[in-house]
Order: sequence, then structure tokens, then C-alpha cells
Amino acid sequence: MAIDLRILGRKLYQTFAAVRTGIILILVVGVFAALGTVILQRPSTDPEILQRAYSPQTLALLDRVGLTDVYHTWWFITLLALVSISIVFASLERWPNAWRFYARPYTYPEPHFRLGLQHKSEIPIATEEHGLSAARAAFRKVGISAKEVSNHEPAALFAERHRFAVMAVYVIHASLLLIFIGGMIDGVFGYRGFLQLVKGETKNVIEMRDRADRVDFKTIPFSVRCDDTGQENYADGSPKKWWSKLTVVDNGRDVLSKEIVVNDPLVYRGLRFYQASYGESGDLESLILNVRQSGEPDKELTLTASSPAQLNPTTTIQVSQFIPDFYIQDNEVHLRSKDPVNPAIQLAVNHSGKISTVWVFPAQDQIGDATPFTFELKSGKLAHFTGLEVSHEPGQYGVWAGCVLMGCGLLVAFYMVHMRFWAVPVRKPSGELVLWVGGAFNKNRDRFEEFYKQVVDAIQEELKTGGSPNVNAEVQDTLAGASSR
Repeated sequence: MAIDLRILGRKLYQTFAAVRTGIILILVVGVFAALGTVILQRPSTDPEILQRAYSPQTLALLDRVGLTDVYHTWWFITLLALVSISIVFASLERWPNAWRFYARPYTYPEPHFRLGLQHKSEIPIATEEHGLSAARAAFRKVGISAKEVSNHEPAALFAERHRFAVMAVYVIHASLLLIFIGGMIDGVFGYRGFLQLVKGETKNVIEMRDRADRVDFKTIPFSVRCDDTGQENYADGSPKKWWSKLTVVDNGRDVLSKEIVVNDPLVYRGLRFYQASYGESGDLESLILNVRQSGEPDKELTLTASSPAQLNPTTTIQVSQFIPDFYIQDNEVHLRSKDPVNPAIQLAVNHSGKISTVWVFPAQDQIGDATPFTFELKSGKLAHFTGLEVSHEPGQYGVWAGCVLMGCGLLVAFYMVHMRFWAVPVRKPSGELVLWVGGAFNKNRDRFEEFYKQVVDAIQEELKTGGSPNVNAEVQDTLAGASSR
């Protein structure tokens, strides 16, 4: 049986244009977005933390279905695309009527319209001109301008307030599209990685991990240098904040410097560098040695990890190796771990052009001996690293613009009521001439009824001051809902 593609296309269009479809899709997106905030996400979470938080079976399942990296999975991006399509189709389906209502407002109240309108009043007047003049002045008094509709007999007045409020729903639709499109761009082109620096170090390569904990490296188009990093503590010694002084080096020039803390990143060329961690790197920053030489007084010497120090005119000393936790096998020193619990320091001594090496083992109270010198460690300082989370989110500007636009749309939708008012002189079957006043609204009934009463009261007041002979006539107010309260 042949399938009519036009009929199928029309059914798909109607399905996605339905409000029910849009609501269901938004709820599904909301559920998975919430799961992404509850479930620890890669790569922003350290793999060891993930392994402690979930059992191996649970973690494998979460990785397999993509719940540990929700916002970059193909199915989440597809959901965002489907929601966007639904918003576009729903807007297109309703736009012609909305634009017709906005661009060509109903300005003249025909008899059948006057009969069916809920909020209406009839105020006795002496002449048509006097009634319209009083209504025009009253509209101006309450803050709205009236338009005279003279292409009908009799002439009428039309006034409205906040007509643009009827377009608030399309402003909200546009804001949602910006947010979802920004999310899709981030999901496809965005990435997150890590950069670890010690003081004085410059790098332009970040580390990235996938769901299988495979490490990949990405080169960024500029370098970042750590000028300093540290930790501030509370009085009890617990950490108060971490900070880092970073400098961006682009084409060999320092172009931007900033001290960052948590939630206050450095931003350059679409990349954000967040303060994520801080700690001891396991590398040596500096140490102080006590140097003894036969027949000479002891001398205190400060060494850095990267440059030699001058002991005397014929002797320099340099740190050639630092092993934070060592063990000895086959008469050689090896690294056990990066934890500085059992350090070993190898010094290179250049004495009168002759270079010799010596090991110092501070934890075992062993001093180094390189004739004619002996070396004893007095103190040392380990280098601290700053851990930076690096994020590239090219769609973030669309997301932020969407959030701002949504705020404006919601402000209009909730706090601005579209009100319409008509005033037309009408001759009743009894021959009495009255000014028929009617009003309509799109939401917030209580607010409208309060304003409608102000309009009617203002017209009556204008009629009084205008000297109408019928100012004491009873106003037949049929305001809908008033009698039922």
C-alpha cells in the first residue's frame, strides 16, 4: 500500500504542533536534565570519586546509557532538537491568528458583539457628541489614548492597553529556542578538560577523559601560566578558599592576568578556566641544606628545584632528582608514590669542575657525603598545584540571551494585561440615548475589573463636569460576575 507523503508530513506537523506534544517533550528534557545534576558527571568529576560513589556494575550501566555525561549524549541532543521543532511548529500553527488579532484589532462593537460581551455598562447621555467627548477625556484621564472609529454610524471610540502582551507567548517561545539551540551547540561542539599547573609553569595542553576513563590531550590556541597559587584557611585550619593568579600568554605576549577563585573564572577566547582543586604536587619547590666542609664553618644554603646555587667560588650545588616516596631495588632508588612520606633527594655537586652526585634521605636521618662536603636537610617546601577545570561552551551566549529574553517574556505575560475598551452612543428601544461602554481582557480578571470600574467612574465624572442634564440617571451596570460575588 502506497504511503501518501503529504498526508504523513501533515500528520507529523500536527503532532509536533500540538501543545500536548511540546509539554511532554519539555517534561522529558527536564527529567534528564535533573538527572544530570544529581548523577555525578564526567569529566568534571574525578574518576576515583565516581568509583567511590557507585558500584562497578552501577557505574558501568550509567556510562553505557550516557547518564554520566548527559548533556553531550546523542539522545539528549536529539530531545532538544525535537523540542525546538515542536516549538517552531506550534508557533507557526498559531501565528496567523495571533498576528491578525495584533495587527488588525476589532475596533467597532457591532450589535451582536455588544450583546454577547460580559463586561458592559450603559450610561445615559444627552447627545452623541457629548458622550464621546466625555469618554475620550475619561480614557485620557486613566492613562490610555482612544481612537475614534468614524467609518461606522454612529461613531465610536476604541482604546486598549498593553496590546503587545498578546505576543508574550512568542517571546517565551523564542527564548526557549535560544536556550535549546545553545544547549545543542554545547553538546556537539563544547568540551571540558583539566589543566594542572605549579607556580611558574606554562601550558597549552589540557587533559580530557571520556566515559571509559581514556585520557586524551587537546592543544588550545594559547598558553596559561600560573604566577602563584595558594589556600586561605579558617581559624580552625579548615580550607576557606583556593586562589590562583593566572596569566594568558598569546603569541609570546602576556595579554591577560587575573586572580581566580571558585565560581570566578578567567575567560579568554571562549574558554573558561575555573578553580577546581589545590594541593601538593609531589614536586620540590625549594629546600634548605646545612653544608659542612672540613676545616670550614657550617653553611646554610637555599636551593630551588630548577637552578643551581653557589656554595663558594669553586662549587655549585643543584637538585638533580626529587622522589617524594622511594624504595631501593637492585641498589637503585625508585618511585613508589607521589605522596611525600619518604623522600629522597639527589644533589649534583660541581666542585672545581668535577661533578659528583649524592643522595640525602631525610626520613631516615641519613646525610649525604660528597667529599669534601656533607649535606644535611634542614627544611624543604613542596610545590603546590592548582587544578583548573577548562570548559568550552560556544552555545552559552545563546543560553544566556534566552534566559534574559524569557525573563522579559514572563514579566509581560504575568504582569501586563491586554485590555480593550469600546464606547459608542446607542439609542435604546425606549428611545433613550445611552453611551454603551464595554471592555474585554485576556487574563487577570480581578485586575481588569478594577480598571474597568475606574474607566466607567471616570466617564460618569466627565459627564457631571460637562453639565449633562441626565447626570443623575441610574447607571445600568451589568459587569459580569459582580452579582455572583
